[in-house]
Amino acid sequence: MPAPAEPQPLHGASLALGTVALSLATFMNVLDTSIANVSLPAISGDLGVSPTQGTWVITSFAVANAISVPLTGWLTQRFGAVRLFTASILLFVLASWLCGLAPSLEALIGFRVLQGLVAGPMIPLSQTLLLSSYPRAKAGTALALWGMTTLVAPVVGPLLGGWITDNISWPWIFYINVPVGLLAAAVTWSIYRERETPRRRLPIDSVGLGLLVLWVGAMQIALDKGKELDWFASGEIVALSAVAVVGLAAFVIWELTDAHPVVDLRLFARRNFVFGALSLSIAYGVFFGNVVLLPLWLQQHMGYNATAAGLALAPVGVLAIVLSPLVGRKVSSWDPRVMASGAFVVFALVLWMRSQFTPQTDQLTILVPTIIQGAAMAFFFIPLTTITLSGLPPQRLPAAAGLSNFVRITAGAIGTSVATTLWENRSSLHHAHLAEQITAGSGASSQVLQQLAAAGLSPEQALAQVNRMIDQQAFTRAADDIFFASSILFLLLIVLIWFTARPKGGAAAEAGGAH
Repeated sequence: MPAPAEPQPLHGASLALGTVALSLATFMNVLDTSIANVSLPAISGDLGVSPTQGTWVITSFAVANAISVPLTGWLTQRFGAVRLFTASILLFVLASWLCGLAPSLEALIGFRVLQGLVAGPMIPLSQTLLLSSYPRAKAGTALALWGMTTLVAPVVGPLLGGWITDNISWPWIFYINVPVGLLAAAVTWSIYRERETPRRRLPIDSVGLGLLVLWVGAMQIALDKGKELDWFASGEIVALSAVAVVGLAAFVIWELTDAHPVVDLRLFARRNFVFGALSLSIAYGVFFGNVVLLPLWLQQHMGYNATAAGLALAPVGVLAIVLSPLVGRKVSSWDPRVMASGAFVVFALVLWMRSQFTPQTDQLTILVPTIIQGAAMAFFFIPLTTITLSGLPPQRLPAAAGLSNFVRITAGAIGTSVATTLWENRSSLHHAHLAEQITAGSGASSQVLQQLAAAGLSPEQALAQVNRMIDQQAFTRAADDIFFASSILFLLLIVLIWFTARPKGGAAAEAGGAH
């Protein structure tokens, strides 16, 4: 049976509207990974939980998203790319609306899981449909336009999330998806419904999928609840950890022996894939953990509101947007290993600069490393994706891109949990140490209390004020510890990059098409 002819490229208004609709859907999806970051204190306060429990709002979306990404290939063949993409947008809109209505943290987490699950196919399919809309010679232009939306969204996310939280209310960070999603779905369906991809029934690896959900879910719950339950002193955490380890072992064995695995683990036999995916994922986990930690520290201990915290994070996209086209053009002629190593050095510099922050640090000093970090982001994703996917035959690129994204997104969720847990633990340690110093120098502490009493505070109010000052110092020092450790980690990760081979010419185009 002859293969169906590829659809002809779009032209004129259809091409422009199609590009806008696909980019809007991608923008909305990526926006939801960062828009909640600066809103966590408001969400946590409104729902009556601690801000560290509130990080479940981020990790639940990330884990569900990671699990659904490898299913994109099977779902596309079963339902068709256009139907699946449009349905994903509409279900994402529904899940977003439910997130805004959530009356409790448990309900919000449940709806965020639904949102993450239906979001999985959106990014890879938006790229597939966009590439089919342009002539092959214009594929680079199409990918550059698509890449801009994925870089602009993390800039807009904190700003928009902060402004909405301060001026309206946090549910509107989710409600905003409703008109955007409905518009994107309507335009996509009107333009692309006649360009549906062929459909065929394929067997689904239901056992592999079940094991994937089991071990990833158990691992993430253990990471998120460990802090509350005192880690391995809790039988629940021990049981969840055992389920995660046994589930992972069973998953690996099953996927390596099944005829139609949900995840092609044999890709890890390739040197570039294993070291490329590993360095990309660990780096992304460290990066994302710090991205979540910074606004929490600014809002809880530096007196920033959500809008100001968003402004402190937003400039990260400026250099990323400016430099990404250059990186896209040069990744096939320059050595991507050198480019990625340079990115890691800049990340290390940025995090070292942040490790010098004190409670007296002004907003300009906080902004400088954020601006510099944009350069690292531009030289981070494209070269490492090129290395990871280089040398693969075209038929294996979708599976490799899906697996690489699964590992990266899962690492981001783990990074968030680890960073917030370490922050709490280190702050307790610093708090105890600072309190000891104050007690040891009781003359100085009594002088401070006398000054506060002279200012009109009762003894209880004076003690509470001193405790707040100690808390601010303790949490700032704890954040500095994590920033410094992350800086060292980025330098160590450079070693992993150099276990890969330099991709041959043309690898960049292949990798870009399957990002």
